[in-house]
Amino acid sequence: MRRHSDKTLPDHEHLVRRWKAWELAENKPGRHYAGLVAATLGTVTASLFPPDNAARHDAELLTATGMDTLEIVSRLRASDVADATLQSVRIVVERLCAEYARGNPVDLIAESQSWLRRIAALQEKRLSFAQRRDTLELAGWLTLLIGCLEYDLGRHRAAEGSRRAALGLGAEIDNPGILGWAHEMRAWFALTSGDHRGAIAAARTGSDAAGDHSVAVQLLAQEAKAWARLGDENAMRTALGRGRDLLENLPYPEDIDNHFVVDPAKYDFYVMDCHRSIGDDRLAQALAEDVIRSGTDFRGDERSPCASPKPGSPWASSPPAPGTSITRSPAGTKPSRPRGPLDRAW
Repeated sequence: MRRHSDKTLPDHEHLVRRWKAWELAENKPGRHYAGLVAATLGTVTASLFPPDNAARHDAELLTATGMDTLEIVSRLRASDVADATLQSVRIVVERLCAEYARGNPVDLIAESQSWLRRIAALQEKRLSFAQRRDTLELAGWLTLLIGCLEYDLGRHRAAEGSRRAALGLGAEIDNPGILGWAHEMRAWFALTSGDHRGAIAAARTGSDAAGDHSVAVQLLAQEAKAWARLGDENAMRTALGRGRDLLENLPYPEDIDNHFVVDPAKYDFYVMDCHRSIGDDRLAQALAEDVIRSGTDFRGDERSPCASPKPGSPWASSPPAPGTSITRSPAGTKPSRPRGPLDRAW
């Protein structure tokens, strides 16, 4: 002990007497002597003399709150909102996302914002941790929907604001779907403004954030379309191939009308647009015929009005005859915006 002390210690007999008292747990050495004992035995102070914080903390907790740890945790998990209420809100949010393709965008924005305010009001209530996460997720999907609709109406600044807000919500709860779609919107904004390199960068950033989420297929489709408009056929084919491989391993979606759900039947539409852009008219024509056929029911009505070539597109009424030249938009021009789950091609 003397070797480890920078102060003069009492005589030998006193130290021996104190050491035996410590061994018998008759008392506990002070901070200085506790460190010397530990150093003498080749260990650290906390190993020999751990602080008695746990018992003191529990006592302070009971004194201050009248509740023990278990009761406090139970209160944290308690909620003033029933799970059935949140499930009802989720159903409404999914319905709104499914109405994107057919609903009036102005009315849909108004209704979505109304429900967004209701979700914000729920945040003022006592929610469990899981419920608070759920409300932020629902707010994220609604914010994405509002941003898409705003962009459709030409409100580009508002749309970018909504996109960034959704990106923040997705980051707060680490939701790969919301993060991926927020980046997908950025890729679409860039693509429609002729910023093809920006679209590729946004798509790749989104792919990193999306992981295995189905939005990764849409991000690869946007990347492929950007490469096609840049005339890089090899990069286009690589992106389309990766998207196809990913889509093969995904389960079939429950609601293909939802704007933020990947519909496997529409993948040919992306491929068609890419081949149209690079001038491969023969393959694009064959794919267009298949898209029109698969998007029409037995009565001849369109199953999804956004899954077929749009008015003003090369095959709005019927595919061209063999050998017919297809007019393509010059590079950098803005394609018109279809309003459907995954077919933003034209």
